[in-house]
Amino acid sequence: MLIGAHVSPAGGLAKAVERGVDRGCHAIQIFNQNPRAWKPREYAPDDVEAFHAAMDSSDVDALLIHAVYLLNCASEDPEIRTKSLSSLISSLRAGDALNATAVVLHPGSALAGEVAPAIDRAGAVIREALEESDHCALHLENTAGSGGTLGRSFSELAQLVEAAGGDERLGVCLDSCHLFASGYDIRTAAGLTETLDDCVAQVGLERLGSLHLNDSKTPLGSNVDRHANVGEGELGPDACAVFLSEPRFEDLPLVLEASGPDKKGASAEQIAYTRKLREQGLAKR
Repeated sequence: MLIGAHVSPAGGLAKAVERGVDRGCHAIQIFNQNPRAWKPREYAPDDVEAFHAAMDSSDVDALLIHAVYLLNCASEDPEIRTKSLSSLISSLRAGDALNATAVVLHPGSALAGEVAPAIDRAGAVIREALEESDHCALHLENTAGSGGTLGRSFSELAQLVEAAGGDERLGVCLDSCHLFASGYDIRTAAGLTETLDDCVAQVGLERLGSLHLNDSKTPLGSNVDRHANVGEGELGPDACAVFLSEPRFEDLPLVLEASGPDKKGASAEQIAYTRKLREQGLAKR
């Protein structure tokens, strides 16, 4: 398992790798553009070259690019859909240039509308974005389920993959907090096994591509997406250890996204603690 954290690329892509190294990461995740602005970013060749050099000389083995939260590929507003498409294409092309494992995407929201047409709209945008990029994978992240968000169940994720054309580059990113908040009780090995069996049956094991490990500030089935630091929420250390030791998660990049003790992301101590929890979980398997 490639354990790591979401880090800032401020100061250049190589700085993101440096921040990952400082934390002891084997995987890092970044935003490829300002998460609070629509303007897509194109990286200069020198920045890309410096990134590859930094990766080659580090223990960081995987990069995830998180599409910004402004995107709503399912929007009924043509302007929002167009901006979402442009931003997603930019993220995928950045993934192509940086040899990222995948771009991670929140698929969108039906808001107060019907889910089925929203899935079709999102699928059309995703399909076009894949056609306008080369080889980078796209992982659809499961959601907590509030506000009409798509992907709250494995059935919805499977429908999104189908609506997007079933491209082999499509995968899923499973977020522990979102699973729990959307009603999947993953606090025990038996509960996680049942949950993953459902995922495999509906989406396919081959599409399981990346992971987010976040504890939850809200209880089971709350449909509220509020991340807590690992071991400090409703899941707690035992459930996080179960998640970290799941055999079907082996070799996948796993990223911590919670704010950390200083509100600057996961610290080196939290990465080390996560590895300790994994060892504890493996010892109980």
